[in-house]
Amino acid sequence: MALLEDLKWRYATKKYDPTKKVNQEDVDKIVEAARLAPTSSGLQQFRVLVVSNQEIKEKLSSKVLNPEVMLDCSHVLVFAAWDKYTTERIDAIYNRTTDERDLPRGRFDSYTDKIKGIYLNQTAEENFIHTARQSYIGFAMAIAQAAELKVDATPAEGFDNTLVDATLDLAKKGLKSVTLLYLGYRDTEGDWLANMKKVRNTTDEFVIEYK
Repeated sequence: MALLEDLKWRYATKKYDPTKKVNQEDVDKIVEAARLAPTSSGLQQFRVLVVSNQEIKEKLSSKVLNPEVMLDCSHVLVFAAWDKYTTERIDAIYNRTTDERDLPRGRFDSYTDKIKGIYLNQTAEENFIHTARQSYIGFAMAIAQAAELKVDATPAEGFDNTLVDATLDLAKKGLKSVTLLYLGYRDTEGDWLANMKKVRNTTDEFVIEYK
């Protein structure tokens, strides 16, 4: 029940205390939770960029909803997905997998040939739709880990992807931004949402069972 209690505790913080910073150990744990997330075919099609530099945050905040949240938070995690699938990317993951497991390279060729046949025949846009979905799995894991550590977190999609991608030079990394996660500690006196009841659909409405 601990995780459920942690999730009941958390909310999308609207006001951060700029004097309180998340220590590196906790940031590392939150990012590690994202790294350990499951992904389609085990390809880990996304990366997490950790931004604590205030000048970069100021630049990015010029085109986000609620810029003060970005400016006052301790860290901004940028979840960025592969811009497309390539033979090299798929092979690199499976070569690492076989090497780590002391298996011969090529052990999974029948499977990788199959997924290459799917992804490499799609457009870059279709590829990105799929890789971006994988990033949300890690995104959720990071939010849950932050809650366990009692680190406040605010998911954000209201930002200028073009600005983020250019500022962080993501094109050269073969990545495109998907979501942001602000980390820090709530300023309860300044946050209108801090003391409000968490509202969700009832279980009866949310769950549809087929018995």
